This record gives sequence, C-alpha cells and structure tokens, in this order.
Amino acid sequence: MSDPGHTPDTSPAAKSTAATGPGRILLALRSSPLVRSLRKDMVASAAFGVLLLLLVAAAVPDLFAPYQVFDLTQIRLMDAFRPPFWLEGGSIEFPFGTDDQGRDILSAIIYGLRVSVTVGLGGVALAVVIGVTIGLVAGYVGGIVDSILMRIADVQLTFPAILIAVMIDGVSRAILDNAAREDAAVVVLIIAIGLSGWVEYARAVRGATMVERRRDYVASAQLSRVRTSGILFNHILPNVLTAVLVIGTIHLGVAILIEATLSFVGLGIPPTQPSLGTLIRVGNNYILSGEWWIAIMPGLALLVLVLAINLLGDFLRDALNPRLK
Repeated sequence: MSDPGHTPDTSPAAKSTAATGPGRILLALRSSPLVRSLRKDMVASAAFGVLLLLLVAAAVPDLFAPYQVFDLTQIRLMDAFRPPFWLEGGSIEFPFGTDDQGRDILSAIIYGLRVSVTVGLGGVALAVVIGVTIGLVAGYVGGIVDSILMRIADVQLTFPAILIAVMIDGVSRAILDNAAREDAAVVVLIIAIGLSGWVEYARAVRGATMVERRRDYVASAQLSRVRTSGILFNHILPNVLTAVLVIGTIHLGVAILIEATLSFVGLGIPPTQPSLGTLIRVGNNYILSGEWWIAIMPGLALLVLVLAINLLGDFLRDALNPRLK
C-alpha cells in the first residue's frame, strides 16, 4: 500500500532516474547546455530547422518530391517551360515551374539535394578522417614527423581547394572511360573534396593535441603502458573533437559549393545524376530566353542550404568557445 502522507519526488533528478529509453535521451538533450543555447538563439534555431528539413528531404526524396522527375515514363513535354505558380501561365501543380522537358523544378531540386548533400557529407567525412589522424600524429609525436607532415600541409595550402578538386577529377577522366566515369562521379568528387580539405582539421587538431599531451591523464596512460594508438584515439581525440565539429560544420557548406561549382562547369556530377550544381548549369542555358526559374530556383535552394549550414556553424563556434562563457 502507498503511504498517503508520502509526496512524490518530482525533482529533475527523479525524472531523469525514472525516464528510460528514448525518454531518457530526450531529457538529456533538453538539459544539454548546447540545446538550451540553441533554443535561446532564434537565428540558429531557424537555421537548424531549415537544415534539418532539407537533410530529411535529401535522405528520403521520394516522400517529399511531388513527382518522380527522372522517370522517363512521367516526362510531359506539353508542360515544358511552365513558369512558377505566381506568374501568368503558372500552376500550383508545379510551384517552381518546369524545365525544358516538362519536369517539376521543385521535385528536381529535392532529388538534387540528395546528391549534393551526399557528396558534401562524404567529402567532409573523408577530410576529417585524414586531417584528424595526421593532426593527432603530428601533435603527439612531434620532431621530424611533425615537421614533415606540416610542410606537406603548407604546400597543399598554396593550392586552392577547387584547383585540387579539378586536378583529381582530371586524373579520374584519364584513368576511367566515360561510362565508368559517370558511375564513379560521386565517389571521385568525395575523394577530391576530402583530399583538398584535410589541412584545416590537421592544423587545428595538431595544436590541440600539443596542449593535451602535457595533461596528467596522458602521462598516467603512458605510465600504464597504454599503446600510442589508444592514447591518441581513446584519450586525446575526445578532448579535441570540439574544434573538429565546428570546422566540419562550416566545411560542409564549402564542400557543397565546390561540388556545385565543379558540376556547373561540367567537371562534377553528370546530368544523369543531377545535383544542385547540375540543375543550375542546365537552367543557365535558358536564362537569356526568359525561362529564368530553371536556374534561379535551384540556385536559391543552394543559397538557403549553405546559409543554414554557415549560420549553424557560427552558432557552434560561439557556443563551444570556452572563452565566451
């Protein structure tokens, strides 16, 4: 029997103890200082909401796109060059208008998001793996190893990222035939972006590692004869991830722009796998003839995507900076 005089404990600690599974995770997220800061920042909250919506649409475009625009059986040439719905001749059936083949621009943008986001995330992930590994080794080992790795990074910094990406794309064209090149276009772009963007991670992680290696917990691990790889990835890495998260968020926007630039000039994604850059490239052919929406609408989608990423990156940089607390 329950005690009638007993008052239930409704403190946050009791709620945290009682919560299980998803409830405990949600409670932990709500009480996180980072989440509380995000909820107070209206601009960052709006950017996070827009970015989350775009990422979900990119992940499952079939659920968001009104039409299967790249299904050849659904092409309707009679609807070609329809303007957006707010212009004369437009229809709410095609909110952003149609292209030269009668395909819905909104649906094409949603499917293009999938390729652009995939390339951006893949390129950033590869750059993080390479840069963090090199930064940890250079900062922990020091000496001649540090000098060699940092000189390699200095040399790469003299080349613009877009130039390195173009060079790697050119090598792939020399090695692969046209059919294989189209099939491997996404992978080639991911490699190009990853190899051109690792330096920032390496330099940031190296500096943080040089500080962390003097901490007592590193000395304790060394005395306990923990392997060097264990010290680097199990002890030092978790303490330098803040800088990696901030750089990675901002680098994602840069990676998506690099993909769009290469696709726009014909060196990236082929028309059979349209990205936002490819859609802008195709629409650019019709701007002077008056069908401006074919290029402008994908361009606006790219602008919104990169702007949301950059605003969220600025928020993370300020929120995770201990000097501003």
